Amino acid sequence: MSLLVKICGLNTPETLDAALAAGADMLGFVFFEPSPRHLEPEQARALGRRVQGRARKVALSVNAGDAELAASIAALGPDLLQLHGCESPERVAMVRARFGLPVMKAIPVATADDLAPVARYAAVADWLVFDARAPRDATRPGGLGQPFDWRLLQSLDIPVPFMVSGGLDAGNVGDAVRLTRAAAVDVSSGVERAPGVKDPEKIRAFIRAARAATRATAGVTDTA
Repeated sequence: MSLLVKICGLNTPETLDAALAAGADMLGFVFFEPSPRHLEPEQARALGRRVQGRARKVALSVNAGDAELAASIAALGPDLLQLHGCESPERVAMVRARFGLPVMKAIPVATADDLAPVARYAAVADWLVFDARAPRDATRPGGLGQPFDWRLLQSLDIPVPFMVSGGLDAGNVGDAVRLTRAAAVDVSSGVERAPGVKDPEKIRAFIRAARAATRATAGVTDTA
């Protein structure tokens, strides 16, 4: 399967267009007020319309209740829901059944012990995304620009596709792809010039690097 690339935390038409033009497969939109990437419903509605079916829209939330999830779905019309908080496997299954959308569950990782609940989440989610565990004093669980030890995922054997996130940028995404053989990579702060401010050239560079890493892993020489 070809590597999928997700650009998360998009919040302007210009950066959205840059991600689409560069060939992003998934676009992430954040519905979490403490995040500098948080979208209000009208922003999400306008950006969602702009995608025009050219990529999959992902609505990211953190420990959201049903009413919050319903509001984000009404505004964005997402293809997937990304649960990025402390949602239990039971909550993941409930969200998936109630809203009828595929669910991507984030797993924070710092050590091998953090992979203990993976099997339970893999049984109820459509995707897993492995992100670096946030420091205890952090105000949000992701988008902090910190990687984790990707070697922890090398022997992972689960029945659903997984995505690597946390501290990725154009300079290290190739290593993440080669070490994990992940189905997808996810970037947010690694394509920003400041928290919440995406940089179109960094978006393009990240996607180029991810695609080059895929070709290299497959044994194809990059001649672009």
